[in-house]
Amino acid sequence: MDWETIFSLANGFAMIAWIVLLLAPRREWLFTLLRDGAVGLLCLAYAAILIYLMFFATGGGDEGGPDFTTLQGVMALFATEGGTTVGWIHYLAFDLFAGLWVARNADEIALSRIVQVPILLATFLFGPVGLLIFLIVRRIHMARSPA
Repeated sequence: MDWETIFSLANGFAMIAWIVLLLAPRREWLFTLLRDGAVGLLCLAYAAILIYLMFFATGGGDEGGPDFTTLQGVMALFATEGGTTVGWIHYLAFDLFAGLWVARNADEIALSRIVQVPILLATFLFGPVGLLIFLIVRRIHMARSPA
């Protein structure tokens, strides 16, 4: 398998989805397209690669497939191009899903897009850090907003 190509395609695909989330007018069909389309395709790619790595890349799960129960096993998986690629796609899918949740929730509480953009960028770049920033900003915004 050409892991570099798969990695680059997944990265580019996620980047386009993030640009759309950041810049496009927010509509229900857009959220659906990004969630079911973009996140769904990343999840499908993740599942297909994971199945390949677990059952076909090593000749079968009982013959040295990935070990997710130990740090050494996960390190061994990430030491391979396929393992790093599948791990990265995992991050891409979940960070985009978190970004969609942040954007939708921020819109629901009328948080300015100017405030949302840096939070979404932090979620894109640093995943849980961006989500944490949003949770803090949301708490402050909700406390200041009239009920």
